[in-house]
Amino acid sequence: MRSDVGKRMTTATARSASAESVAGQCVCGAVKIEIEIPARWAWHDHSRASRLAHGAAYATYVGSWRRRFRVTKGATKVTRFKDEATGTTRSFCASCGTPLVYERARSAHMVNIPRALFEGRTGREPRYHIAIDQLQDWTYRGETLVPLKGFPGVVWERPRQKKRARPRASDPMF
Repeated sequence: MRSDVGKRMTTATARSASAESVAGQCVCGAVKIEIEIPARWAWHDHSRASRLAHGAAYATYVGSWRRRFRVTKGATKVTRFKDEATGTTRSFCASCGTPLVYERARSAHMVNIPRALFEGRTGREPRYHIAIDQLQDWTYRGETLVPLKGFPGVVWERPRQKKRARPRASDPMF
């Protein structure tokens, strides 16, 4: 479903001459965006809806004031999905499907953008976890990883080994 999202997002007030920004884009490069930095906040979203929209264990977002966000290229390539039940809208690149913006009706002044779209710093580190109760048991949780021999660039979680009982000096077999 296409709409005026690109037009609405690019009609934001002009940014001040001293404002710094960071650029982002979709996979195919048809849509380019930018936000003024620093972003308002950043978080990891473990909700089912974000997991499905991104096809990933969780999505990491940066939040920006709508007036500090712009579509700088490809506004006509932006398509939207509105979830009437939750009052949320998700925008995607119509060419490659990259998630671009997540909006909530109750926070009309904010836009939430996947952090992965930006190569540069956004001025905020994700320190919050939303919907942590929906975290999946198969999600990576920071376990120690080691290089996988013979596969450069691949690391894995080594299975825990059973500890062998060490012989004691008092053991007659020692």
